[in-house]
Amino acid sequence: MSFYEDLVMKTQENYARYYSVYVRGGTAARLAERKDIPYEEQIARFAEMVKAADCVIVGGASGLSAAGGGDFYYEDNASFRKYFGKYAEKYGFKGAFSGTMARWSSREEFWGYMATFLHTTQNAPARPPYIDLDKILRGKEFFILTTNQDTQFLRLYPESKVAEIQGDHRFFQCASCCTDDTWDAVGPVNEMIEAIGDGTGVPTELIPRCPHCGGEAFPWVRGYGNFLQGKKYEAQYEKISRYVLEHKDEKILFLELGAGRMTPMFIQEPFWALTKSLPQTSYISVNKDYYMLPADIEDRGLMIQDDIGKVLADVRKEMEQQRG
Repeated sequence: MSFYEDLVMKTQENYARYYSVYVRGGTAARLAERKDIPYEEQIARFAEMVKAADCVIVGGASGLSAAGGGDFYYEDNASFRKYFGKYAEKYGFKGAFSGTMARWSSREEFWGYMATFLHTTQNAPARPPYIDLDKILRGKEFFILTTNQDTQFLRLYPESKVAEIQGDHRFFQCASCCTDDTWDAVGPVNEMIEAIGDGTGVPTELIPRCPHCGGEAFPWVRGYGNFLQGKKYEAQYEKISRYVLEHKDEKILFLELGAGRMTPMFIQEPFWALTKSLPQTSYISVNKDYYMLPADIEDRGLMIQDDIGKVLADVRKEMEQQRG
């Protein structure tokens, strides 16, 4: 088990121990007393912390994509209706993730929906918050850790700079995990989308199947299937582990963007632990919904409770003005 995966496992144990706290949207950590500074000062401090760091480790979570328009996962909103309206009308679910657990009339219908889901993320352009973040990181040494499966970071960076510890919508796996292999999902998804047309199901022969056992395939993602935690999964943890250990004696800025309350053990709390244990590090969190800054890293931390898209755009503008 790699260094960062071990850290995640320990925070998962803590999550289980204090589940009643987390399920109410809280945390077991002792938080700093809230002392907000004016928004303009928050933006200026964000920019200064980036400039002062030797390197930046970004933790990109669901709120980051939601801020740029990828907000259809949990809500019945305009984006959800735009992409999944015909399925919502037919089956009555609300939010894209709910659709993965709906009671489908057939596997052909299920795969019609799943292909629509995957096609939506596989073909989305880089969203504005990601572009602004890229400009903020210009000239800095950095690494990306993400729980997002929508491949937004890979629109901008090579895979060597990104650890996707929750999977990737571009790949299929065996639903029964009969093999450690993963394979391309983009081509098969395009075929299914073309075959669906105005309907909601795919032809039976286009249902993706494992080339080894012949059973159904499934997207290589955690959350709504039997997630394959094999060599590809371990490689993601190896990347982030190696990066932290190689830079542990430098001024690392841990930048957490949009971590929700369902999965604090993957980015948020490991970042807290690393900031506490590595004395040269600093920490920034931007979150529209939650204000959480542990008391024991308050002197090296910044918490901004505001829209992530707005914050990143304003920090980009601040840094570009400083650069002249």
